[in-house]
Amino acid sequence: MDEGNSPYDPAGGDWKTLVTFFSPTEAFLLRGCLQAGGVPAAVADAHLVQTHTLLAGAIPVRVLVPEHRFAEAEAVVAAFQRGDFSLPDDEAPPPD
Repeated sequence: MDEGNSPYDPAGGDWKTLVTFFSPTEAFLLRGCLQAGGVPAAVADAHLVQTHTLLAGAIPVRVLVPEHRFAEAEAVVAAFQRGDFSLPDDEAPPPD
């Protein structure tokens, strides 16, 4: 798998697909949110989709998590979809 993926820990169980995306960027963004939330995560098939973009609909990018952490990962995804990780648009930049 790719750099930036969490290492495999047999105690966590097998990797299980949490979600799929057609865009590798979205998968990497969610992986970062999961890891920031303390859930090990990995992105699979990103290079394949980038190399063969015409096959992106048939081979989506997968975000994987250990099966024993699946419920925790679903909670992080729900927070991500609610916008809990978003930055405010109206905040002024910090002074120099």
